[in-house]
Amino acid sequence: MKKYPAISIVSPNGENIARGIKTIEVRSWKPTIDLNTDLVIVENEIFLRGHGQTDPNARAVAIVKIRNIREFTEDDIQAACASYWQEGYYSWELYDIRPLSAKPKVMAKRGIYEVSI
Repeated sequence: MKKYPAISIVSPNGENIARGIKTIEVRSWKPTIDLNTDLVIVENEIFLRGHGQTDPNARAVAIVKIRNIREFTEDDIQAACASYWQEGYYSWELYDIRPLSAKPKVMAKRGIYEVSI
C-alpha cells in the first residue's frame, strides 16, 4: 500500500471526475499540497460539514493532479458540474485523471488528508 493525499467529494461527483466529466473541483479554500502531486479522489455519500466529521463508507475512485488554482468563474460551471456560480471560490483544474478499477473502501474526511491504497 502507498500513502497519498486525498480529498473527499460527494457522490456522484467523485465518479464524474473518474470518468473525465468533471475537470474542475470548486472549493472555498486552496489546497495544502503542491500542484502536480498525486491526489486521491474519495467519493462519499454525505456532506461533511462539521469539524472532524467523517464517513467510513467512502471509496477511492481516482487519482488526479491539480494543474492550476484560480478564481471560480461562471465559465467553469459546466466543467465543475456545478449548478450555479458564487463569488469567492477557487477552481482547482484537474488533469492526469486516472480512474481506479478497484475502488477500495477508505475514510472520507474534511480537507486534504492521507489515505493508503
